[in-house]
Amino acid sequence: MESRGMKKWRPFATMPEQYIGLKEVINKQLEVNQPVLTEEQMEQMNFTLIEDLHTNKQVYLTYYKRGQRITETGYIQFVDSLGDLFIFIDDVFELKNKMRLSELIDVRLA
Repeated sequence: MESRGMKKWRPFATMPEQYIGLKEVINKQLEVNQPVLTEEQMEQMNFTLIEDLHTNKQVYLTYYKRGQRITETGYIQFVDSLGDLFIFIDDVFELKNKMRLSELIDVRLA
């Protein structure tokens, strides 16, 4: 006697379009609006960015991207406030990431 294994569940995966559509609906429901920061919050983030740039301490970055709030840990390498740009190196893969300062929600020292 031979086991059916995964053959048993194949009829339920006959419509991949359905799963793609359901995933899109779920992602739409999870989207959040980008928060509006006060002047005080932006000054505090600027101070933390500059402090980390000089001390090279690890920071927690929370930023807004495509309807989601994402938090990562890393090190600030470069800040250009006039160009609305900063570069940070993530802690996991040690990759350089360029981001806009306007996408930042929160910066905290680790």
